[in-house]
Amino acid sequence: MANDKNISDMNAAENADTSGPTRPSRRHALRVATGVGGAALAAGIGAPAAMASDAGRRGRSHTGVRTYVLVHGTHSAGAFWTAIGRELALRGHRVVAVDQPLHGTDRFVPKAYQTQDLRALATEPSPVAALTLDDYERRVTDVVRRAARLGGPVVLVGHSMGGVSVSRVGNAVPELLARICYMAAFCPSRSMPSLNACAASPEGQHSITPMDQLVGDPGALGVLRLNWRTADRRDLAVFKEMICADYSDVAFLRVLEGMQTDESMTAYDGRAVGRADTWGRIPRTYLRFGKDRTVATELQDRMIAEADALTPDNRFSVHNVPDAGHLGPEDPTLVTDILHNLSV
Repeated sequence: MANDKNISDMNAAENADTSGPTRPSRRHALRVATGVGGAALAAGIGAPAAMASDAGRRGRSHTGVRTYVLVHGTHSAGAFWTAIGRELALRGHRVVAVDQPLHGTDRFVPKAYQTQDLRALATEPSPVAALTLDDYERRVTDVVRRAARLGGPVVLVGHSMGGVSVSRVGNAVPELLARICYMAAFCPSRSMPSLNACAASPEGQHSITPMDQLVGDPGALGVLRLNWRTADRRDLAVFKEMICADYSDVAFLRVLEGMQTDESMTAYDGRAVGRADTWGRIPRTYLRFGKDRTVATELQDRMIAEADALTPDNRFSVHNVPDAGHLGPEDPTLVTDILHNLSV
C-alpha cells in the first residue's frame, strides 16, 4: 500500500513514440475486456522528468466547495466510487457518481449469469451491444451541465475506461470544467485515438489479457463478456492479479460482487481524442498507479507524454502512487486526499 511519502507530482517526458495502429486486430480488441473501471471497480516511452506540486503549478487555492463528477470504467458502475465519494462528501464537497447506460442501477444481468448456465451464457443476447461511446458521453455531459448549475467549480474524474468519457466531455463542454482527472484511465491521443488503439499499442501489451476468461464470441455477442462468479481458481487468480493483486481476499470478493458481465465492443472503438482548443485548455491531472496490470504503467506514461506534447503549455500534473494496482489502494484515504487537494 502506498503512503504519503510515495506520492509525488511529476511531469512525464515528451519523447513519446507517436507510432501505433489505429485499427487494432480482433485479438488486440479483446485485450481491453477488463480495462476495469472497477466495481467496489512504464521501461516506458517516457520516464518522469520533473517534480512539481499541483497547487504550485496552478497557484490556486484548493479550499471551498466543488462538485466532483465521478465516472466509472468498463464492467463497472457508479458504486465503484462509494468509499471515495463518501470521504469527499464528508470534507464538504458535492459528489455525483455516474452510472453509464445499462450499468449500475439500470444494469443488464444475463439470466444465465444468475443461474451460472455457462453454455447459455455464451450465447444470450445483450442490449449492452447497442451502446456507443456517444451514449456514454451524453450521459456524463448531462450530469456535468446539471452540476454546473449548482454553482462552484466542477471536477470531472474518470477511472480506467471512464477516461474516454472524460476526454469526450472535455471537448464538448470545456467551459463547465475547472479540472479533469484521469485515475489510471485511458487518455487517447492522435496516434492512439480509441481505447482499443491504446490497448493495442506496444505499451498496452504489458497488461494482463484475460483471453481464456472470455465467455462466448465477442463478435457475435457485440460485447465482451466475463463471468465474475466463476469458481475456477485459475480464472479468479487472473482477475485478482489484473485488478487488485494487493487486496485482501475478502476485499477481492467484494470487488467481484460489483462487476458487470458485459461491455460494448462498439464503445471500446469509439474515437476520444482531446482537442487542443477545447479539452486542451482545461487543467488536468493524472493519477499514475505503478503496479497497474490493466492499464499498464508503460501505457499510462505514453498517454501522459502524448497529451503533454499536444498542449505543452498545459501539461498533466501527475501524482505517482507506485504501489497501487488498477483499483488503487484498498484504503481510499490516499486517493481522497489527492482529489480533495486538487487546485481549481
